[in-house]
Amino acid sequence: MVEIGHFALVLAFALSLVQSSVPVIGARIANQRLMAVGEPVAIMGFVLTALSFFVLTLAYVRSDFSVANVWENSHSLKPMLFKVTGTWGNHEGSMLLWVLILAFFGSLVAVFGRNLPASLRANVLSVQGVIGAAFLLFILVTSNPFTRLSPAPFEGRDLNPILQDVGLAVHPPLLYLGYVGFSVCFSFAVAALIDGRIDAAWARWVRPWTLAAWTFLTGGIAMGSYWAYYELGWGGFWFWDPVENASFMPWLAGTALLHSAIVMEKRSALKVWTLLLAILTFSLSLLGTFLVRSGVLTSVHAFATDPSRGVFILGILTFFIGGSLALFAFRASSLTTGGVFHPISREGALVLNNLFLTTATATVLIGTLYPLFIEAFTGDKISVGEPFFNLTFGPLMVPLLVMVPFGPLLAWKRGDLLAAAQRLLTAFACALAVVLVLLLFVDGASVLAALGAGLAAWLVLGALTDLSLRAGVGSVKPNVAFRRFVGLPKSVFGTALAHMGLGLTVLGIVGVTAFEGERIVAMRPGETVDIAGYTLRFEGIASVRGPNYTEDQGRFPLFDSKGRKLGEIMSSKRLYPVRQMPTTEAGIRTLGLSQLYVSLGDATPSGAIVVRIWWKPLVTLIWGGCVVMMVGGFVSLADRRLRVGAPSRKKPRGTSKPAAATS
Repeated sequence: MVEIGHFALVLAFALSLVQSSVPVIGARIANQRLMAVGEPVAIMGFVLTALSFFVLTLAYVRSDFSVANVWENSHSLKPMLFKVTGTWGNHEGSMLLWVLILAFFGSLVAVFGRNLPASLRANVLSVQGVIGAAFLLFILVTSNPFTRLSPAPFEGRDLNPILQDVGLAVHPPLLYLGYVGFSVCFSFAVAALIDGRIDAAWARWVRPWTLAAWTFLTGGIAMGSYWAYYELGWGGFWFWDPVENASFMPWLAGTALLHSAIVMEKRSALKVWTLLLAILTFSLSLLGTFLVRSGVLTSVHAFATDPSRGVFILGILTFFIGGSLALFAFRASSLTTGGVFHPISREGALVLNNLFLTTATATVLIGTLYPLFIEAFTGDKISVGEPFFNLTFGPLMVPLLVMVPFGPLLAWKRGDLLAAAQRLLTAFACALAVVLVLLLFVDGASVLAALGAGLAAWLVLGALTDLSLRAGVGSVKPNVAFRRFVGLPKSVFGTALAHMGLGLTVLGIVGVTAFEGERIVAMRPGETVDIAGYTLRFEGIASVRGPNYTEDQGRFPLFDSKGRKLGEIMSSKRLYPVRQMPTTEAGIRTLGLSQLYVSLGDATPSGAIVVRIWWKPLVTLIWGGCVVMMVGGFVSLADRRLRVGAPSRKKPRGTSKPAAATS
């Protein structure tokens, strides 16, 4: 089976070479048969890659330690879930997952892109084939997951304990669906540059792929944030880690691309800008892949790899980014700029949105790469941390978030800013009330926190205002307004949900940043500690043996202010004997939208245990808001107008079967 998986990967590489060359040649000479080669080849390439991935997964499930990759990252006593997820919990396996998702998207273009112009479809599939060939060659040459060991070891070295978590089953697949999903947008952009033609139909075809990639990347980043929050025991939800930034930058650029594609589709404007964003978004995804795989960064997220892999990926990065930008520079002068519009319009609001998002992306990029450049040229090692990003990224986000509710209320081409502001008066009044309530009744000194909460309310209420105005609430009878509301396009609901989710995430960030409580105490069995109106009692430490670890588990009964028991929080420290690596398993109790977070420390010389306790108000809204944004993305994708290509054809009424052909 292992040799079959390896051979399937080689065949997939051979097919990717065919896919990368034959369809584009057919498009150049207008040969329909050559152009049609791309579809079955893309589908078969996905089948072969899926077979290869299945074989590697089977080797993990069977604990086949004759495979070097399995020996290095698995153990026979590891739970079955972690045996399966361990397939991509390493460099070689995760790159195979990356290529599998790339082939999956290529096959989707082949299946659902049949209403695209033949030459555009052929060029898109060819570009996808080139990307696939490059990364399949990278795997086969530098990162072969099927390398054998002879003789086969009796037992494996186990998976990194930090990765032995359900988060590994969700975070990487979602993240890669976002990362790699933008490859389709990139392929559409390069295909349009090859043809030298771009129009509103192009934006209509690109927009669903952009939306799908953005939605999955949102979920991947949110899951990664929550995983780090509960697994690492630091109690934080975002650390501005360089590899975190590497996933955040494509999200920012992808958000700009999504809004720019709307303008291009609706008003045939921002053509050149949309093309450039499609190239830059996937380029940032490739940059993130390089940062994780090259070993140039020290991060809990990064894979330790040898320099040859980094050089190979750097070559791929240079080829695709440099080649696409060179093609863009060559073709840009021949592309029409599209329609014009007044600065005060929906187009203008979306352009302003783009400017803030791209500038924010640039600040994160500079903060991430600056230490690498300093070390490369001077040998000095510096770190760029939270203060830099708070001072640069934060001020860019505030005006952007203030503008968000205005965009949907402005008309296309020429809007009325005063009229839009008047429609938002109720939302503004409610947001102002939130600010005043926090200042008067919660914490009069936290002015910034109150303003932040008001901004979050402004985003949520602004989205609701857009829905109510479209339904005619207050201007028509309630039953008519309800029918209008139900009949609104799904894309309208999707947009409103995305903006509301953003507001909820902002509220969660403000709540936990401004009002978090922390206690660090040395506790003995029977002692209690009070925090945020709750009481925790330390019952003691119990030793527990897991399938492949030992654990010292601390029990903390939780009581409310009236002495009623609310349950127990279990926090522990684990030791994985194979790797001799300890981990901290935080104990978390969700109370409404807030959480109590308990992390065990080391024992003191007197025999007490250091316990770190956080009260994290509204922290669940950070990830709950991301889930709402994801739901908004999927709701928008369900809108028939946003599906791939042109609207589907409908049969004429009264027709039960196709009419017979006449000669």
